[in-house]
Amino acid sequence: MSRQSYEFTSESVSEGHPDKVADRISDEIVDLYFREAAEQGMDPWQIRVAAETLTTTNKVVIAGETRGPSSITPDRIEQLARDAIRDIGYEQDGFHWQTADIDVLLHPQSVDIAQGVDTGAGLHKAEGAGDQGIMFGYASLDVPGALMPAPVHYSHKILERLARARKQEGQDWLGPDSKSQVTVRYHNGRPVGASAIVLSTQHLDPDLTSSDIRSRVQPYIEEVLPTGWIDERTIWHINPTGKFVIGGPDGDAGLTGRKIIVDTYGGMAPHGGGAFSGKDPTKVDRSAAYATRYLAKNLVAAGVAPWVEIQVSYAIGVAAPTSIYVNVDDNNPIKGDRIEAIIPHLMDLTPRGIRSHLDLNKPIYAPTSAYGHFGREPGPDGAFSWEKVDLIDAIKARL
Repeated sequence: MSRQSYEFTSESVSEGHPDKVADRISDEIVDLYFREAAEQGMDPWQIRVAAETLTTTNKVVIAGETRGPSSITPDRIEQLARDAIRDIGYEQDGFHWQTADIDVLLHPQSVDIAQGVDTGAGLHKAEGAGDQGIMFGYASLDVPGALMPAPVHYSHKILERLARARKQEGQDWLGPDSKSQVTVRYHNGRPVGASAIVLSTQHLDPDLTSSDIRSRVQPYIEEVLPTGWIDERTIWHINPTGKFVIGGPDGDAGLTGRKIIVDTYGGMAPHGGGAFSGKDPTKVDRSAAYATRYLAKNLVAAGVAPWVEIQVSYAIGVAAPTSIYVNVDDNNPIKGDRIEAIIPHLMDLTPRGIRSHLDLNKPIYAPTSAYGHFGREPGPDGAFSWEKVDLIDAIKARL
């Protein structure tokens, strides 16, 4: 952003949004393949998954390609989907974990794709990218620690807080499906307040009015936003249609990968052409987006710039990226071309290098399916490894 004073808006959707139900099922399938490979003694580097999910009224369709243990049967995939739907919280007439009709249409990975990805096969013998494409990573000083753009960060936090109230604190009038939107006011380049807050949440009590719901959810929203961000100028729209009882896949169809801006930076930075969920990390749509976020976050944490945007690109079957581009503010003392020159010394950006550096051959993907893939806390199991800040010394040594 070149302007110093402006308003910017981002949205988030909950784990019960129909698209996010689809993302969750697809990512659970990726995790199942990695878990089962470990239990069966199969090399995790050989796992391949590209699983797409459709959800609609009491119906789930799962399609795509896989390679992994033969012990993973359609029946196991079906049960995994039911377990995910139950964990999200759907026990409604129009979408119920027990009664939903689930079709599993997965098939083996194309041998034409496999030869480009497998080491020693295809035209290029190194493990190549699973597809062509462009990927972006971004970080900024908006939110300390998270180093994420404030609008999308707080949109996520509102819905995470409501989910905790629904699932752990007895607020069972809340339904699983919800959407948030926060407009943040920036002054001198820094976020200073919330100009508008929009929330639509499914409610299981049909007699509740928008006013009733606002009085119940406003304390949760105020809890997660920074002190002083809400004032008399803040515009509120809570359940602005007036009623939201029919929700989730019963209210609207869901598809894997349809909330890519929610998954990343809320529109504050570009997004590449591919989604993340349902894909194993040979697919650079996912793994290279994680790598560029990791690099951008470490660069900002090292004090290189207040914000950093990185683009990489790949050709299918080719290991090395075809380009690396770094964008910073024009007034930043350290320019993008200088940062570009040190990136190959910080991280191997081949698909194998990324998977190795970030330890991605693990069942760590289901938690990414809601509330954003970035700005999260790294887990002891290796989840969100791309959020670690462990390159600062290496960056400072080269700049």
